[in-house]
Amino acid sequence: MNSPEQPLPTFDEVLLCTPQTSTEQVGLFLHRCLIPCQGGSKIYTMLYADELSYDVSCRAEELFQHLQCCNSSYRLVILCNCEQENSYLPSAFSHYKVHVIPQRSQEDIQQYLQRHFQVAQPSSSAAAVFKEHMCVGIVSSKRAGMGK
Repeated sequence: MNSPEQPLPTFDEVLLCTPQTSTEQVGLFLHRCLIPCQGGSKIYTMLYADELSYDVSCRAEELFQHLQCCNSSYRLVILCNCEQENSYLPSAFSHYKVHVIPQRSQEDIQQYLQRHFQVAQPSSSAAAVFKEHMCVGIVSSKRAGMGK
C-alpha cells in the first residue's frame, strides 16, 4: 500500500483459515510461500490462523520448520484474533510475534481500497447496487436475522 498503483494481493497469496481448512490446503499455501520460484516478492498471508484445528496446526508447524530452510527470504504474515492467541499456531510462532500499528490513516486505507474495488465502467453490473459503483460491499445490521 506504499503506492496507490500497488495491486491488491492475488488469490494465491492469501489463505483464509476456518476450522474446516485442511492440512492439504495449508500445505499447498506454505509450499507457495516457502519454495523459491520466479514469483518475485509476494507477501503471503494466513488470516485467522487461530481457527485451524489442532491437528492441522501441528502439521502446519512441522511443514513450516521443514520448508523454512529452502528459502531465507520468504515473506509470511500470520494474522490471528488477539483473544485466541493461546491456540496452537499463534503459540508455536509466538517468538516471531510483532505488534503492528497501522502506518496509514483509516482514510488513506479506505481510499486505496476504493480505488481497487471500483468498477471501471458502470453497466448492468451488481456494482450499481453499492455506493460509488464498488464491486464489494458490507451489509450489516444491529439486529440479527433481518433479511441481510
